[in-house]
Amino acid sequence: MIFKDRVSLVTGASQGIGEAIAEELGREGATVVLVDIQKDKLEQVAARLAGLGIKALPYEADVTDSARAAQVVDEVVGSLGRLDHLVNNAGITRDSLLLRMKEEDWDLVLRVNLKGAFNFSRAALKPMFSARYGRIVNIASVVGLMGNFGQTNYAASKAGLIGLAKSLAREVAARGITVNCVAPGYIATPMTEKLPEEVKKGFLDIIPMKRFGLPEEVARAVKFLCSEEAAYITGQVINVNGGMYM
Repeated sequence: MIFKDRVSLVTGASQGIGEAIAEELGREGATVVLVDIQKDKLEQVAARLAGLGIKALPYEADVTDSARAAQVVDEVVGSLGRLDHLVNNAGITRDSLLLRMKEEDWDLVLRVNLKGAFNFSRAALKPMFSARYGRIVNIASVVGLMGNFGQTNYAASKAGLIGLAKSLAREVAARGITVNCVAPGYIATPMTEKLPEEVKKGFLDIIPMKRFGLPEEVARAVKFLCSEEAAYITGQVINVNGGMYM
């Protein structure tokens, strides 16, 4: 198991891609810290992972709350002694044409998707600096690279995650910390299942592989970036999109 004795914190871990990432890292021996605002679902995921022999610790937290982010990291390091991996996965959508978009929907998407990553990255850097080791992975999106009709807020937040990763990677490289992004395309998750059928068909038409991705396929890319095999990779974006954007 490549992550034996490691500690991995995953935000947005109560379902979909975040849950799959936590399971993938946990199967490799990591103790996984599950962070989400949905307490009941988080505890269900923790129980399911425990049934697989994975040590999973649920922490209810709103990623937009910087004080809570610092508290969670402090508690994790205090009880487990370390924090090796941070996966900034928490994200929401509030889709609308920009002309009709409510200001509160713009602000909320940017707060959750982008500021949430800022909050947890800043908190995680303290123990990572002390250890002179760390892996930070931001879950961006294909729309942060190519844009998407009706998603200016979401695309801006995901493009921001890429800029954050590239800049932070330069700041922390000398301390043995890498910062990268995984940019999924259309992945079959509870969030994307809510899209209208015609929207799903439109995506499928432009994916060369002619299928939607699986959360596990995103999780494997994250696992690679957290591994020692990726020790010399930083400031990069790995696209997991079936050729949707090249």
